[in-house]
Amino acid sequence: MYKLLLVDDEPEIRYGLKHYFPWPTLGFEVVGECDNGRDALSRINKEHIDVLLCDIVMPFMDGLEVAKELHTTKPEIGIILLSAHKDFKYAQSAITYGVKHYIVKPTKYNELVEVFTKLKQDLDHKRNLNKIVDPENIDDQVIHTIKDYVLSNLNEVTLEDVADLVYMSPNYVSKYFKEKTGNNFSTYVIDMRMKKATKLLMDFRYKIYEVSQMVGYQNPNNFTRTFKKYYEMSPREYREGKFGRTI
Repeated sequence: MYKLLLVDDEPEIRYGLKHYFPWPTLGFEVVGECDNGRDALSRINKEHIDVLLCDIVMPFMDGLEVAKELHTTKPEIGIILLSAHKDFKYAQSAITYGVKHYIVKPTKYNELVEVFTKLKQDLDHKRNLNKIVDPENIDDQVIHTIKDYVLSNLNEVTLEDVADLVYMSPNYVSKYFKEKTGNNFSTYVIDMRMKKATKLLMDFRYKIYEVSQMVGYQNPNNFTRTFKKYYEMSPREYREGKFGRTI
């Protein structure tokens, strides 16, 4: 993981960048945030930072001044600048100071993926890691992470848990999952719970109410109702149909 510092004087932008984007999937860890360039430089001088995602217009010290300083003192740090304006003057200065990319606000998800995928490749190349992230597979990796977590936590998984896992908001995860898979997140969870339930019902070590709890239903009646809607038979009928006995 490469260590990323977020710098922007607008709290909501920092919060959005930190929580609504799956940094770990791309190989980055947000290790801190600052609201001005002066504090950012101070932090960089105290701890190891690999990448700076920094606004340009800020109090005390703007993003270009930070880039200029780091270009001289710590040129190994990758700098991505944010700006609310398409100003060639800023972009030209940014290139002079070794800035890796210049992003115009509001930031777009796909652009962030593209920019940070390329930056990851550059950083890996410098460290001879050769672990290149394919931007076309980012969505697949995020969905795989979500599905894997659901399957491992069927008895207690929530949308909020998954949102925290992939650094997105619950509402965004819901829309994202639907867009990428064609299924609602809640529907996917129910599908996996019901499929898991059929396997557990074939194991006579478990009573039906225990199966209910193991797939996330503390109330056996809710489990029975959902199972019957899904398979058009109750868990008891399913077990009897398979084995001719009920426990």
